[in-house]
Amino acid sequence: MAFWALLVIAGALPTAAQSSTVTYNRDIAPILYAHCISCHRPGEAGPFSLLTYQDARKHARQIAAVTKSRYMPPWLPEHGYGDFAGEQRLTNAQIKAIGDWVAAGSPQGSGTAPAPPHYTEGWQLGTPDLVITAPKPYTVPADGKDTFWNFVLSPSITATRWVRAIEIRPGNRRLVHHANLLVDRTRSCRLRERTPGAGFPGMDLTIEADTFDPDSHFLFWKPGSAPQVEPDGMAWRLDPGNDLVLNVHLQPSGKPEQVQPSVGLYFTDKPQTKFPMLIQLEHDGALHIPAGDAHFVVSDSFTLPLDADVLAVYPHAHYLGNVLEGYATLPDGSRKWLIRIPNWNLNWQAVYRYRNPVFLPKGTVISMRYEYDNSAANPRNPFHPPRLVVGGNQSTDEMGHLWLQLLPRGGKDERMVLQEALMKHRLAKYPGDFTACFNLGALRLRHQDINGAIEWLKKAVEARPNQPVALNELGAALEIASRDEEAIAYFRRALMAQPGYTNARYNLANALADTGRLDEAIPQFEAVVAADPEDSKAREHLAIAKQMLAEKQGRKSQ
Repeated sequence: MAFWALLVIAGALPTAAQSSTVTYNRDIAPILYAHCISCHRPGEAGPFSLLTYQDARKHARQIAAVTKSRYMPPWLPEHGYGDFAGEQRLTNAQIKAIGDWVAAGSPQGSGTAPAPPHYTEGWQLGTPDLVITAPKPYTVPADGKDTFWNFVLSPSITATRWVRAIEIRPGNRRLVHHANLLVDRTRSCRLRERTPGAGFPGMDLTIEADTFDPDSHFLFWKPGSAPQVEPDGMAWRLDPGNDLVLNVHLQPSGKPEQVQPSVGLYFTDKPQTKFPMLIQLEHDGALHIPAGDAHFVVSDSFTLPLDADVLAVYPHAHYLGNVLEGYATLPDGSRKWLIRIPNWNLNWQAVYRYRNPVFLPKGTVISMRYEYDNSAANPRNPFHPPRLVVGGNQSTDEMGHLWLQLLPRGGKDERMVLQEALMKHRLAKYPGDFTACFNLGALRLRHQDINGAIEWLKKAVEARPNQPVALNELGAALEIASRDEEAIAYFRRALMAQPGYTNARYNLANALADTGRLDEAIPQFEAVVAADPEDSKAREHLAIAKQMLAEKQGRKSQ
């Protein structure tokens, strides 16, 4: 008998059957370490740990089932329809290996498993330059539907800072499904709080600003995600007096629990020199989904007015969303896929960043096509039996949004070019739309086209007669045009709609002072200073108004 055969009989060498057996140490541990333990480890959002062989063996059949169905790891985009950084999709070979391992009895194998990846405890990027904690915790009910809650955070800064990274610490990771951070430069969101510091409910948050400053970055968190550090020149601006609003998706745990998140900010001394912008394709106005319709489709398309790189994409729908597609048709007629999700699940929505920027030349048509399933066969349908569902902000309404982070080429700030094209596109879908009219008015005002600004802002006020930001902006345009009495009337209307609107009150005070009505202007300046004692400009104008009134009264008494 040959020497090698004797070794096999004696057990010195593995047989072919032995060498082909899938083991934890050799085959399964690397898969779990690469794709699972970012969430499935102590202190993270996963319901159990998968750090050890004993952990994995205990849940082996469950692991095989959820990976075979591709429910886990949660990765929605279809492979080949966009090249994304950090892709968590398992290969067919990896899924088969897990199934074979379970079928073989989940053996550990010889030797030792590789060491698990090292995860930094605490703040992932080190100690932040500034930590902001929600003023008050929110109590998540024991059961019921998911909750969407907004925490208003107020950074304590005295000068403009440039933010290169954020890190969101949700406070109770098991309850927080995902979170979005938005910048509120008008501090208007805090007015929605019934109790100061307590936050307010809402799933989809729109912040209307009275200056042109569009969203530029996806400030998004989900369990297992790493903080995004912006490259030099891509930091975003945070000014004194700005608020940050953390929009959090919360899930009940079976008992009442509190959540009090914190946000860490990392600053840089390198200001913004590149100006990305978030653009949105949508057609919520066409969302009128009949009960039982399993293939309801909405679409939208936008023609790029300039050359740009796509850096990231964020598709969004609610529970009826099924097939979500985003693609670009280039000027030569060829198609370039941006993303395709064949089986949407709201619970696993995410921002997807491209491994390399996707270049789209001027004239490219960016399109979204979303298909919704409002049939009883949709396991995520919130209504049984199904009923008519329309577009709206509630979780049981529907949405169809495709957000893209675009960076115009050429090195200049081209966001106004993008914004104007987007708003004209929106007006083509929704004639007389408030958002489009307001933004076009703000753009005209920035371009010093005062008459054009007044025209568009009046259309915005016609669409929403009691919208305080639009009333205030129209008043500001009229004041620049020396139409003071009209401006004063609109400032007063803004304050009637929102009595705590300090910017409108300050503008009213200045307009009254400019028309010589100092006795009316002074109480308005005093109210502004009382609301914000740190407002040095308001204090200065108050002192000037008082001095002018005293001089005026002195002249009368002579």
